[in-house]
Amino acid sequence: MSVMLTADWFPLGRDIYFRKFEIYPLNFQLETSSDNLVIAAPYGGSIAIARNPKKCVKVQGSAKTIISFYSSSGNLMAKMQWSSGQLVALGWSHQEELLCIQEDGMVLIYDMFGNYQHTFSMGEEAKETKVVEAQFFPSLNGTGVAILTSANRIFLVNNVSEPKVRKFSDVPKFGGVIHSWCVVRQERDSQVVIANHDGIHLLHHSYQTPISIPFHKLFNNKVNGVSAMAVSANSRHIALYSDTGHLYLGSVDLKEKYYEYATNMKDPLTDMAWCGSEAVVCCWDRTMMIIGCLKGGETISFSYDGPVHLVTEIDCVRVLSAFSHEIIQKVPNVVQKIFRINSTDAASYLLEASKQFQKKSHKADSYIDLVKDKLDSAVTDCINAASHEFDFQTQKLLIRAAKFGKGFSRNINPDYYVNMCKTLRVLNAIRHPKIGIPLTHIQLNMLTHQVMLDRLVARRYYYLGIQIARHLQLSEIDGESRILAHWACYKVKQTSLDKEQIAEEIADKLGYTPGVSYSEIAVRATDCGRKQLAIKLIDYEPKAQLQVPLLLRLGEEQAALKKAVESGNTDLVYTVILHLREHMPLSDFQMAIMHCPLAMTLYIKYCQNHNRETLRDIYNQYDDYYSQALWFVRESYQNLTSRDAMLQSALDNFKLARCDTNASLTDEQIKLLRYQRSLEETLHESVVGKPLHDTVKILLLNNEIKLADKLRSEYKFPDRRYWWLRIQCLAEKGLWAELEKFSKSKKSPIGYEPFIDECLKYKKETEAKKYLTRVKDELKVKYFVKLDMLLEAAQTALEQKDLVAMSYVLSHCNASDRRLQEKVSAMMARLKNGK
Repeated sequence: MSVMLTADWFPLGRDIYFRKFEIYPLNFQLETSSDNLVIAAPYGGSIAIARNPKKCVKVQGSAKTIISFYSSSGNLMAKMQWSSGQLVALGWSHQEELLCIQEDGMVLIYDMFGNYQHTFSMGEEAKETKVVEAQFFPSLNGTGVAILTSANRIFLVNNVSEPKVRKFSDVPKFGGVIHSWCVVRQERDSQVVIANHDGIHLLHHSYQTPISIPFHKLFNNKVNGVSAMAVSANSRHIALYSDTGHLYLGSVDLKEKYYEYATNMKDPLTDMAWCGSEAVVCCWDRTMMIIGCLKGGETISFSYDGPVHLVTEIDCVRVLSAFSHEIIQKVPNVVQKIFRINSTDAASYLLEASKQFQKKSHKADSYIDLVKDKLDSAVTDCINAASHEFDFQTQKLLIRAAKFGKGFSRNINPDYYVNMCKTLRVLNAIRHPKIGIPLTHIQLNMLTHQVMLDRLVARRYYYLGIQIARHLQLSEIDGESRILAHWACYKVKQTSLDKEQIAEEIADKLGYTPGVSYSEIAVRATDCGRKQLAIKLIDYEPKAQLQVPLLLRLGEEQAALKKAVESGNTDLVYTVILHLREHMPLSDFQMAIMHCPLAMTLYIKYCQNHNRETLRDIYNQYDDYYSQALWFVRESYQNLTSRDAMLQSALDNFKLARCDTNASLTDEQIKLLRYQRSLEETLHESVVGKPLHDTVKILLLNNEIKLADKLRSEYKFPDRRYWWLRIQCLAEKGLWAELEKFSKSKKSPIGYEPFIDECLKYKKETEAKKYLTRVKDELKVKYFVKLDMLLEAAQTALEQKDLVAMSYVLSHCNASDRRLQEKVSAMMARLKNGK
């Protein structure tokens, strides 16, 4: 077993080992000065360094603060001169955005290259009372911010992406100045822990008053105040550092105490952070101490050449010093099992067997024999141990051992081995100093591959992102396409390049890759003030519903209209038409759509339902007399007061359109209206506007036979319709004698069946029978049945030798009248026999 593999281990209690190892060498002698703020983003994120506004420092040159952005490997990414208000604190969001809090409560957000994103405020009260301190904390939905004002008021935002400011209950004033405070993330809300001269106070939205705990209930030794606090990454544990150098470790609700440790340090504490849940790391200027959480736990100290800055991670602590970037973490159990001295674990034997096999030694067989019963678990342990290692040589050693053991197993699934090899290649790629994202395997699982790719894209490592997406076999929409879209959005911001060149380069790279929208890229170009480039990019967008709104936004109305018409989507055409009508003078609008038949047709259709006056202007502009005439006809029925004038205009336009038939019909309608007005004086009821049919009926019901006949002859009312109306009116009025007289006046053009139907309608069977003899022979059986004269109907069917008619009669016989049924059946039998 190589001693070098455990050289960076140190114990903190029985069988509990931690390790500290360098991930990148740094050259931060000036940057890590105690006069500077050194703020690093979690999950191996970027580092922001700026002058501490709370310290008075002699400055050469400009007095304005410079914020420098570095990768975790120490590569300078960007510099930004702070030109806004008084800076109070810096922090990072979960999306690696720099949060800058000003004294007036404004929170300014920048990307990792110092480009301004947006701003939000912590409220008017914070602005008036001034911010003195701020805390940043991870919340369930993102990153939270809490501020402390000069009036000892605390305001909190749980998610900077959706800022909703909440005010906490007032801090007890009798305790004096707040010495330290922190925010504890809970399931649905956040709790604030503060310390002043009187003790520890817990603040929550649900508490009417803070819960106060005096120091003597927490510390065994006399304590006057707590100068620093730290909450573990899982929000379950808290560390309190007193002014006397005593460290309290316990549960976050302060109900359970784990351990109290006397550090015996006289210097003021500069930084404190939890390392997972098992230890706390404390820093005093150039000294760092790691303290185990268990009672009687051990400690270990390290000395540095300058100030040290700590970054809390979910599974470790990152240490930034002048010359190195290190990680302190608890040695994973699976790694301990394999590498600890005199280990008898199956995975350790498998590793040794692999080494002997590489040396071509027969001892490999002996070691394999020792792990035969636990071979599958030994292979899995070697794979898991490799995931926790940063050194790729150690990774190779463990993966090679897993591969060797896998060859002796019949049951183990190779997918886990293959996936781990892929994951390690990705981790090693992003940990490279040029990239500088020192993620652990646990952190990668928490972030997910998607977020990891987003972080590469944010750093503009597009090619590496695409290679990783392909390597992990992600779908195009989630991987390559999305990265290319981000690359294109970045490309359009490069104002030094020609628009033609950029558009062609983007189209060449992207093509019609699924999940890529050229319209989104064009929007970015528009936001950057590159209108012509945006228009070029829109041409590559295959979806017209995305092209058209953007062209309208850019003021390219004619191009938008053309695209909408070519798409065949009438909704899009309507969108363009209505946009043009709202934003252009009427004359310009009409000229714009005049040369587009489809647009003009749809606009006319729109005007028919929403703006009929405009429709008339269009017809008039085009000298469309026929359409104008139809317009007047329709309007005449909407506007009763000017109906005659409207119809007269319609008549004139029909004549101009040389549509004689319609002109004649319109002329007759005008005459009918005039005649109806004259009838109203005679009939004393409303007749105007009714159809000719209804007008004749009204005259017949009022017994104005002469007037009805006059109207009938003048308008060439058909005889068949007139007879129908006359029969209906006489039956409705019950004038049965007149009805019979009318039937004898002349031969009926519609036959005499309607007479019977109208009599039966009013249940006058006797009157109906008067017309039976005049019914057509082929209908006599039907009407005999209607009058319930079934025997006569059967006799008629027999005479006509109509078997179908006889069956019809039989089907209408009442089942209770047996005699009638027998007679009809006998007649049917005679008919069938041909007698």
